Amino acid sequence: MARAPAREAPGGRDGDGVVNLRGESIVAAPEVRRLRLWQDRIETEVEIIGAGPPLVCLHGPWGLAPDRAFVARLAEKNKVFAPRFPGTTKGDAEAVHVLDSWLDLIVYHGELLDRLELEAPAVVGHSFGGLLAAELAAAAPKSVGRLVLIDPVGLWRDDLPVKNWMVLNDSERRPSLFADPDGAAAAAFFAVPKEPAERVDTLAELIWAQACTGKFVWPIPDRGLKQRTHRIAAPTLIVWGKADRIIAPDYAREFATRIAGARVELIDNAGHLSHLEQPDAVVKAVQAFLGS
Repeated sequence: MARAPAREAPGGRDGDGVVNLRGESIVAAPEVRRLRLWQDRIETEVEIIGAGPPLVCLHGPWGLAPDRAFVARLAEKNKVFAPRFPGTTKGDAEAVHVLDSWLDLIVYHGELLDRLELEAPAVVGHSFGGLLAAELAAAAPKSVGRLVLIDPVGLWRDDLPVKNWMVLNDSERRPSLFADPDGAAAAAFFAVPKEPAERVDTLAELIWAQACTGKFVWPIPDRGLKQRTHRIAAPTLIVWGKADRIIAPDYAREFATRIAGARVELIDNAGHLSHLEQPDAVVKAVQAFLGS
């Protein structure tokens, strides 16, 4: 088992607050709330930042750290609650083993929303987090006020198989995740500290986050969501990078046809991590949708 890392990945939080992809401090540090859930067997951190209508942001398979700058942008107009996935909170790496099934995972996230005492918040999820957001909206339609799915996993077409991001080799990884594999967003995402111990911790955190989420989604990332999407009642925005090479943009229409009234926003010059590669365009689309 990979050990629980001791340092945040780049593009996350420095000692004084949240930093953007260029390492510039942009807002004060978020409040960190630690909750014990699932009969006190899971401890998780929830980072809370901003003011305004409540918004829950569910991170993708690489953990919360790479998404912090995006979360900070969402916090410009919302009070954002960003929980860590079970097992990725420091000091409780074993938490992921407490949840045995896909049903456990969905019920756990319902319990998390209950403990946060949020009444029908907006829920934004990216990739694996998008699948969780959709499942929550389907399982408890009144618990989600508005739903934003950013390049979500969750549906499957044999003619357009979803790439397993966990097994990509070094030559595949950057061009699969980013439209511009040599751009600033890709450089920030893959950056690691020079100091050896910190480098190991950063890489361990990234790998362990993928392992924790991967337990529930691979080898085939189809957990039957298509049987439940008809229950999603929240107004829904689907955001997709036009150059997503992990989950083909055709899936945007697949989701839209299954969720009543869903809108689609395709993002130019963006891959699977569209919210990191084109944050201005994604944030603009999300904020316009949430404010409509």
